[in-house]
Amino acid sequence: MNSSIGSSLDDFLREEELLEEAEEVALQRVIAWQLDQERRRLALSKSALAERMGTSRSQLDRILGGTETDVRLETLNRAARALGKRIEIRLV
Repeated sequence: MNSSIGSSLDDFLREEELLEEAEEVALQRVIAWQLDQERRRLALSKSALAERMGTSRSQLDRILGGTETDVRLETLNRAARALGKRIEIRLV
């Protein structure tokens, strides 16, 4: 009988020692999505946001697209400030 039946995805990822990495990637992607939604709300082009951040459009595409898996908090915060926002992190 399969011992995984009835277990949660979190349980599976924990057993495979992948939960922490999955949570980090998910958090990064959620922040990137929120930044892109705010950029769109402000009708700001990606090129204009990249210029405000002092980075390239291609780097911004990697950040907002979720393909850059090792984005530093400093970079995400710089994007937030360029949009007139700030990132708030809470310990739960």
